[in-house]
Amino acid sequence: MSNIRPTKKQRELLSFIEQFINEHGYSPSYREVMNGLNYNSVATVALHINNLIARGHLRKRDHSARSLEVVTRVDAGGSATAGPSDDGHENWLFDRMTDHLEGRVRSAKTVEEVIADGQILAEALVLLGYGDQARSLQRQVEAYAAGD
Repeated sequence: MSNIRPTKKQRELLSFIEQFINEHGYSPSYREVMNGLNYNSVATVALHINNLIARGHLRKRDHSARSLEVVTRVDAGGSATAGPSDDGHENWLFDRMTDHLEGRVRSAKTVEEVIADGQILAEALVLLGYGDQARSLQRQVEAYAAGD
């Protein structure tokens, strides 16, 4: 992680992304960030996100859409602190579980099978102490079950 503290605007952006991920289980699109923070263009969002990535406060999990991860969390006082995504094993485990669930979505005969597998994976994450990731995985399962 970078020793450079995020600026006020960058903390605001980090906080928005973190709250969005907590609510939805996936990261916001650049357009959602633009609308949520009242920016004038998607290019402005991209510039700010790229700066946060360069400073080590954000990272992209892969080259797909909605793959932003907050590396530094913004606490109530506006200070940036290391987030749980700094733990490589935690990310690896969550990615493996998400990949497994996506495979089940493709191969399962019923929605109930996917929901049952998702609940088992989420419970395993809770047992391992990864409650935030368990909630995120559960939201993905719920979105799938709802047909989103």
